[in-house]
Amino acid sequence: MSEQIQEAKAHIDMVAFVALLIGGIAIGTSPIFMRYAQEVVTPTSAAFWRLVLSLPILISWQLYDITKNTKKNTPGLRLLEMKPFVIIGFFFALDLTLWHWSVQLTTVANATLLANMAAIFTAIGGFLFFGERFSITFIAGMVLALFGAMSLMGSSVELGSNHLIGDFIGLVTAFAYAGYMIASAQARKKYSTVSIVLGTSLVGCVFLFPIAMYEAGNFMPLSLIDWLPLLALGWFTHVVGQSLIVYALAHLPAALGSVGLLIQPMVAAILAWMLFSEVLGIYHFFGATLIISGIFICKKGVRK
Repeated sequence: MSEQIQEAKAHIDMVAFVALLIGGIAIGTSPIFMRYAQEVVTPTSAAFWRLVLSLPILISWQLYDITKNTKKNTPGLRLLEMKPFVIIGFFFALDLTLWHWSVQLTTVANATLLANMAAIFTAIGGFLFFGERFSITFIAGMVLALFGAMSLMGSSVELGSNHLIGDFIGLVTAFAYAGYMIASAQARKKYSTVSIVLGTSLVGCVFLFPIAMYEAGNFMPLSLIDWLPLLALGWFTHVVGQSLIVYALAHLPAALGSVGLLIQPMVAAILAWMLFSEVLGIYHFFGATLIISGIFICKKGVRK
């Protein structure tokens, strides 16, 4: 009987791991859609509309989830229990805002590389506050994946005093995303996937709206076709990507989730090559190999 339970758990863990990787691929499209979106609206406005446009799908899903799970003990989104959703939404909105400011004040490569340090902060946070323990194999895999991310940036990374403020903001971005991952993983122990993603989106809208209104530039697209990249961000990047990631966090440690999402810059680099003819060098392929290898090593090193 115990062997059957272990086999069932191993199957669920593998499904969650695959969901995490697919979610990471979906999130990896974000820089591409953002590049198109920022041609018509400000960066924070794009982040705001990304969340707003996801709401009709998420609200419909939440209503279906409520009717389906009325006899189960998985609570949905409740106004009297908004604290975990406020925390998650705050970290998510902070991550989006700081990411865009970091890109403006430093190089894209620096901002991306520093944001990927979230894997380290997530592991430290899980260790200090939630008693998560990691094997040597897991740590080795995380280091390997991080080196892969560094290699993926190649010679684009610029070290120096010219970007200190932007680099610092990029590092805080990593802290914010780590907070989002840890808070989501803890909330997923009690709440459903859609409740967390919907709550995050609602709270994120509240935080992002005043910032978006303050920024100089267009708040809304001026034509119907200009809404397309924003719809892609909302429906694919956010609904599909974040939902798969939050689902996976119910079955995987937050630190593994954060390491798994290092697949994002690899996806972005491939899409940039396909869509914008950006050159891929040998260091890109080397970095991608290290990232994939590191993620799977981390998976093997997770303590049950």
